[in-house]
Amino acid sequence: MDGRALTVSELAEAAGVTIHTASGHLSKLDAANLLTAEKQGRHRYFRLSGPDVAQVPEALTGLAQRTGATRVRSGPQDAALRAARVCYDHLAGERGVELLNEARQRGFIAGQEELVLTDGGRAFFGRFGIVLARLGKGRRPICRACLDWNERRSHLGAALGPPSCHGCSRRDGCGVMPDVW
Repeated sequence: MDGRALTVSELAEAAGVTIHTASGHLSKLDAANLLTAEKQGRHRYFRLSGPDVAQVPEALTGLAQRTGATRVRSGPQDAALRAARVCYDHLAGERGVELLNEARQRGFIAGQEELVLTDGGRAFFGRFGIVLARLGKGRRPICRACLDWNERRSHLGAALGPPSCHGCSRRDGCGVMPDVW
């Protein structure tokens, strides 16, 4: 889910299944073009073929949470990873959830399922040099709720979510946005 490419054995260990089981599932996902595979030496590395593919298991995780069919382990024990990480290219974890919640509370973003950047939000993010007109020209929506796998609440995704949208070159984010509230 974090965009890294992993081997069959690494994925099997993370899922708690045998390598044979993981290999069978991966071959079906690969045949459906849901994965990309890279061969390096004697290893094959798999990753999801895009952020849209990641939305499916995230949505199923949310459905499982809502219906009571939850996993025992909800994420890593590493506190730093739970606090902040990237989900593809946008801020996730506790900090990502806080960013979206604060933007909603201040009236910068409206909506629960379908997020809309308000006029106040356009003005706020525009003050940081974010060219919203440029973000709106791409195929991605400007803002979208992305279910966080350990918080079980949404963080800010889509074009406005990446730290790079406000000039930050660090993939782990620079913390500029939460500090300016």
